[in-house]
Amino acid sequence: MSTPLTFAVVGTGWRSDFHIRMAAAAPDRLEAVGVLARSDEAAERMAQRWGIPVVRTIEEIVALKPDFVIASVSWPSMPGVVTELVEHGVMVLAETPPAPTADGLRELWAAVGASGRVQVAEQYMLMPGHAARLEVVRSGAIGQATAVEVASTHLYHATSIMRSYLGAGMADAVVSARTFTAPLVDPLTFDGWVEKPQPQPRTTTIGTIDFGDGRMGLYDFVDNQWWNPLLARRLVVRGSLGEIVDDAVTRLSGEGVLTSPITYRRTGIDMNLEGNEVVSAAFEGRIVYRNPWVGTRLSEDDIAVASFLELTGRWARGEADGPYSLADACQDHLLGLAIEESARNRADVRVTKEVWA
Repeated sequence: MSTPLTFAVVGTGWRSDFHIRMAAAAPDRLEAVGVLARSDEAAERMAQRWGIPVVRTIEEIVALKPDFVIASVSWPSMPGVVTELVEHGVMVLAETPPAPTADGLRELWAAVGASGRVQVAEQYMLMPGHAARLEVVRSGAIGQATAVEVASTHLYHATSIMRSYLGAGMADAVVSARTFTAPLVDPLTFDGWVEKPQPQPRTTTIGTIDFGDGRMGLYDFVDNQWWNPLLARRLVVRGSLGEIVDDAVTRLSGEGVLTSPITYRRTGIDMNLEGNEVVSAAFEGRIVYRNPWVGTRLSEDDIAVASFLELTGRWARGEADGPYSLADACQDHLLGLAIEESARNRADVRVTKEVWA
């Protein structure tokens, strides 16, 4: 059996904990060999929480010889940390986004784009639901995918989902977005449940992205939509022969119009004692997704994070293509910035080919 894929982390925030937790859940496949902490307090906290080596400099993290290093730092710090790691000759996984601004993206690409040493953490399409739907799309069940509606996550994550289903690549795009503010109860936030929540002004951003050749993305995001349990998540993929709405696939077949569900096998329900997790997904009698982490009891988002780490490790060892390139990350963040700019100025924004294209 191959040795675990190893990684180290620069940074001590909540995103860093996400990655280290995956290694703790599957130590036979992933190993966190160290973390770089800038402050004494953070160093002590990470050492106590995870029991792994804590270092204080880039040179020390590189000396641990991990397969790759995760840059999990603030947006303003990200380009500098990524560039320094590449200059030390290591393979890098940067958190999203790789730089805060459009100019920052271009500067980062100029510094490290040609190195081929940078992937970016974008796990959404490895979640069971998205992975299953993508397999259905690729099977041709709904024909050529032409439109994607995303109402679940924000900006660069949403544009990544759109481009993945549409196969849009680095195509020029025209973005048109507007915002609307209305009262909404927000009972659960990043900091936990709110006692006696009351409706407060919350902003909804609606946008369209014209990718050309008849391909369109519809962006619908409400403040705190990630956490608010009152807001449904919606994913629609429309094609030339039908559409997928969440997990329902309606399509034209030789026998007429059919609606078939994508179904999931989940264990731990009722008298099932196999563990609490999603095992697989099927569509019309065919398995379209298998959980590669059965036995770990990971949540669906954690499955995606663990899968992304494993793919990054295999890329770093030269065994596989990278899961999500720096070029893709730059493109998606540029589209996300265009959504914000269009909504702010109430005008279309054109995104044209950049240096990473």
